[in-house]
Amino acid sequence: MGIRTSFAGAIHERYQSVCKGIDRGKLMRVLVVGAGAVGGYFGARLAQAGRDVTFLVRGERANQLKADGIRLTSPHGDLTMPVKAAVADELREPFDIIFLSMKGFALDQAMNDLAAAVGPNTTILPILNGMRHMETLGNRFGRESLIGGVCMVSMEMDKNGRIVQLSEVQKLSYGELNRQLTPRIEEADEVFRDAGFDTQLSTHIVQDMWEKWVQLAAAGAITCLMRGDIGEVARAPGGVAFSRAILLECIAIATVCGHRPSPHFQQQQITTLTAEDSTFTTSLYRDLLRGNRIEVDTILGDLLKHAEAHNVEAPLLRAAYTHLTVYESSKQQSPRKA
Repeated sequence: MGIRTSFAGAIHERYQSVCKGIDRGKLMRVLVVGAGAVGGYFGARLAQAGRDVTFLVRGERANQLKADGIRLTSPHGDLTMPVKAAVADELREPFDIIFLSMKGFALDQAMNDLAAAVGPNTTILPILNGMRHMETLGNRFGRESLIGGVCMVSMEMDKNGRIVQLSEVQKLSYGELNRQLTPRIEEADEVFRDAGFDTQLSTHIVQDMWEKWVQLAAAGAITCLMRGDIGEVARAPGGVAFSRAILLECIAIATVCGHRPSPHFQQQQITTLTAEDSTFTTSLYRDLLRGNRIEVDTILGDLLKHAEAHNVEAPLLRAAYTHLTVYESSKQQSPRKA
């Protein structure tokens, strides 16, 4: 009996030792929904770092990835490599982590496409703009499946499907919505950490998401309404006062909703969004210039709904929303017959 017990104990110790030597993050299966600028970049870096990544894509993009692989141009190193790609009908079993980064107006279709990949133990990490997506995803898959996420990157995809990084900033933050350090968030951290971009396991991710929303809404409204980058607006007569006023409207809305941005964040954004030498723009502005659909409702419209609910005046933000809604409506209309 003593010999058997000792042998069993030795086997258990050996098993524990082997498990400690395994990178748990490399064993988890990650589904990246879409292979656009943001999802494509983070997914490619994860794959480059040896993570088990599959891209869920549609039609032409699936063929492109299978033929050419994923292609990045980045100040952190260019990359071309083959990747696993699948269409919705090819999903057969749940994934450990699902990473979503599409435009807000594409979320409903994406949820239908990825449904087969969601199991009882799947963790869903969305890094969409605004906050409405959290309710939408929670209603469909259960709020308990979600963790919060924020990314700080500037990317675009060119007409040939190559992902181009426009600045050196590349940070991904994630955390439990209840601020706890749970086993699953620590496992997610193992997946994303040391994968070629900066990461932060946050215990205040909801606040982080609101601050990102404030920054994105303010910068988007400034650049889209004035049709210029941050520096061009700041150098124009009254430009600094205009930009500061829009930022303060966004801060006021977040504050009455219980998510007052920190003093450091506020000062940082005032400096950033009124810098005369800045060439900073947002994806909202870049999509507008290209004639693409824009996320006007999720970035500006939802924020204004919060303002109305708390009787907060935001006239400049509302002017930007009205202006961009006219544009977005024209994009969704069918061409007129001659």
